[in-house]
Amino acid sequence: WGLRLYDFVEDPAPVIKLLEKLKDDTSEYVRRSVANNLNDIAKDHPDLVAKIAENWLQNATPDRKRLVRHALRSLIKQGHKGALKALGYGPANVNVNSFEVLTPEVVLGGALEFDLNLASVGTDEQALIIDYVVHHLKANGKTSGKVFKWKNKHLKSGAELRAQKRHPMKPITTRKYYGGGHRVEILVNGETVCGADFELKLA
Repeated sequence: WGLRLYDFVEDPAPVIKLLEKLKDDTSEYVRRSVANNLNDIAKDHPDLVAKIAENWLQNATPDRKRLVRHALRSLIKQGHKGALKALGYGPANVNVNSFEVLTPEVVLGGALEFDLNLASVGTDEQALIIDYVVHHLKANGKTSGKVFKWKNKHLKSGAELRAQKRHPMKPITTRKYYGGGHRVEILVNGETVCGADFELKLA
């Protein structure tokens, strides 16, 4: 693990000045490092990184577009509006026709399954990032949400999207599961559009 240099955390301007010079480097390894540095800076300065991304995308090469998208990965997952806007994702104009949890009771080791049907009701084609959040029950009875990536779609006006997802609920070393009420929600361009509860059983 690298050391965190707190002066640069508070004021990342010197680092950004260096990244600016390296963003179009011929080495993919260097460009990837630039993206990772921006992703780190975004933890403390999300609006700044979103603005940098917007500027860098002007007349951008395909390589730079990939760099920016990788740099914004955490902000996109968080639904940061500035980052979404920089990548061309505005407020979603959709109707949820139906959303159903197909497995209202899930035994640990099995899978949560759900079905989504939504329609684009905007006048123009829309770019949509569709993710989902699983709200896991904690020991204190509250829940903690974790975002999972799902789909990137372009929908024309009036077009529908029907999709199913199978999400494994298996023991992992980084999470302790607790039996009881959980919830899954659908995010479209960072906004919650629907959700439903399900029960997790440990045995």
